[in-house]
Amino acid sequence: MTSWKRYILRCLVLTAVIKTSHSADNDCTSPSIKTCNECLYRGPECGWCFQEGFLDGAQISERCDFVPNLVQKGCELEFIEHPAVRVEVNATLSSTQVTPKEITVQLRAGSETSFVLEVRQLERYPVDMYYLVDVSASMQDNLDRLKTVGITLSERMKEYSSDFRVGFGSFVDKPVSPYISVHPSKIRNPCSDYDTQCRPAHGFIHVLPVTENVTEFTRVIKQQRISGNMDTPEGGFDAMLQAAVCQREIGWRPEAKHLLLVMTDQPSHLALDSKLAGIVVPHDGSCHLENNTYTQTTIMEHPSIGQLAEKLLENSIYSIFAVEQVQYKWYEDLIPLLPGTYLGKLLPKASNLKDLVVEAYKKLLSDVEVEIVIQNNQIHRFWVNITALCPEGSRTQGPSKCSNVRPNQIVYFNITIGMKTCLSLEGDEEVLVIVRPVGFNETTAVRVRPVCGCRCGQRASCLDGEEGSACDDAGDGPGPVQDCQPAGAGPECSGRGACVCGKCSCDHSGLGTIHGKYCQIDNFSCPYKQGLSCGGRGQCVLGECLCVSGWTGESCGCPLSTETCLSEDGRLCSGQGRCICGRCQCDDPRRSGQFCEKCPLCNGSCQSHWRCVLCHLSHDFSVLGATECNRTCSSTVHYVDGILGSSSDSSKLCLYPAERCNCRFQIGSVQGVTEILIGRHPECLASQRYITTFILVFLLTLLLGLSIIALLKFLLIPRSQTPTEPTVAVFHVTNKEKSYVPTPSEKTITYRREQPLEMHIHVHKMPLNPVWQ
Repeated sequence: MTSWKRYILRCLVLTAVIKTSHSADNDCTSPSIKTCNECLYRGPECGWCFQEGFLDGAQISERCDFVPNLVQKGCELEFIEHPAVRVEVNATLSSTQVTPKEITVQLRAGSETSFVLEVRQLERYPVDMYYLVDVSASMQDNLDRLKTVGITLSERMKEYSSDFRVGFGSFVDKPVSPYISVHPSKIRNPCSDYDTQCRPAHGFIHVLPVTENVTEFTRVIKQQRISGNMDTPEGGFDAMLQAAVCQREIGWRPEAKHLLLVMTDQPSHLALDSKLAGIVVPHDGSCHLENNTYTQTTIMEHPSIGQLAEKLLENSIYSIFAVEQVQYKWYEDLIPLLPGTYLGKLLPKASNLKDLVVEAYKKLLSDVEVEIVIQNNQIHRFWVNITALCPEGSRTQGPSKCSNVRPNQIVYFNITIGMKTCLSLEGDEEVLVIVRPVGFNETTAVRVRPVCGCRCGQRASCLDGEEGSACDDAGDGPGPVQDCQPAGAGPECSGRGACVCGKCSCDHSGLGTIHGKYCQIDNFSCPYKQGLSCGGRGQCVLGECLCVSGWTGESCGCPLSTETCLSEDGRLCSGQGRCICGRCQCDDPRRSGQFCEKCPLCNGSCQSHWRCVLCHLSHDFSVLGATECNRTCSSTVHYVDGILGSSSDSSKLCLYPAERCNCRFQIGSVQGVTEILIGRHPECLASQRYITTFILVFLLTLLLGLSIIALLKFLLIPRSQTPTEPTVAVFHVTNKEKSYVPTPSEKTITYRREQPLEMHIHVHKMPLNPVWQ
């Protein structure tokens, strides 16, 4: 398939096409239209305006018209009731053969829409084949042939199937008159006239569930015996329906292809034939197997062809009729009525049975067609058109079928579905339409939602002054008070408008304009900047500015960009601050300048950095502590083993005094950033070096003091006296000082102005200090 054709097909999935049969006349403007429902019922092109005050004084019918005409008359688009035709594809459900799995379609009366279905045929499938064999007496030769063909057929089918399994069941006819002889001997042995022991006639017996054990299949076939009946037609359709609907009993696998091989040499009874036996209960299409025997064969009629076709399609079953030449024409006329059916001509003694089955499977697998199933009570309301777009190398057979499709090729089906009418003006329930590829175990569910009613009901009529019970119950329309509340909560229309049919009609204010889906936007209740609400860079929503991209702040005055804070070296605020509202805010209060580049006090006194040094000391120079302290320190801090050198122009040596230890640190500047180097080893008084120094200083000080005392003593003691002679000090005391007589242990010093001072010292067993005159 060419690329342009595939492109068009994919576009159809998302495009709804509306057609109408009223294009010549405008039926939307009839004066008899009084309500929104009546307007929408006129056709898919009609719209209804429920805007309050629309065309004041005009007829109510003026609210119904084509949508462009209503807009031209002054009705705002959001107040026009005009349900659109929509197609929604559920992409969450995966599939390997049929895509998409689920589609939701919204339709109005008289409208239609299209979508595309993709069907892919895989290369190898598991296959379940169920032999349904007519065991009447005339089928004896075919039954004998089946006893030998089972193993060879299984081996042949393995070439086309990844897992081949077989099952077996038999049928004859309804065991009632006039189909069989009801004589007791004939009931027990229908072949008694031929001296042959036959089994009693039966409607359907399920003998062997689907199994991969071919040996067991062969053993069961060899145990089968023929039976007999009186009339020519058999009860094949009765047995086919039970084999189709009794999924669990037969053992059909959901992932496998289902082949139902019907071997017979006679036609089958149809639905009304049962009335000859007095059976008038229609078949219910259900499974009625008890102990592997069909129990309702004498109670229910034969199924109709349509009923049988429905059950075969519903259970994804391919039918293969292997019939003899005599009845070939009868079944050939039947094939078009049964989808997924193959007719093969059975040669005498079923000599070609193996080739017939293989050829039938290949043919059925190469045919891809779809069938549409609509709920029975809704069929009259809808029409469906199918167009098959067959892949290269295949051919089209009818509008909905492609033949000769090779494995892994994709067949596209363009499906158009239209709704003719509505059941009522008030609305409709969802209708399920099943698109089922014949023989596939995957389907597409199309959920059709008819839009036949107006959400607003009589609301607009009541707004225009109509009266009556409809207006009494109209209120704000069906629904949608929640549609007038943000997230379904809060005041209706933000307390600044009225909810009309699920839409907010905003109040008029002398301060400015109120608008928005929930009347939440205005141009007067938010801060102004440069004479504009929200600085012209946002919307005012409920008193708060919602800024456009790139701006923030109460009045949208702060740019989110940091370009204005980049210094010449490309760093944000020179690495010393944060960019807030487009300006640098310095981390260190001592810094200033547009980019925090100025800091005259950053390399100041040592005391200004003591707090930072204390933080690092308190965390024992750990990595975690360094990270925490660097958040509060304005400088960059590093740890070193020792501080060497002294203060210079580029650095300053400092000492942090603690209670017992002193910590040395050095302040420097690297590219304008203050850097602190802290020594890891504080200088503590408790260390051995300080104890030794203290002792030495103490001893030297003591020795020096003693030396000074000894020297003074040596200089001040007189040398003329001998130590053996006692020294007597004689004091001349005047009358004025007679009141005081010194004792031998005291010294007296007398000062005279007119004559020289004489000092007499009496020493009694102790030295006396010298007397200076």
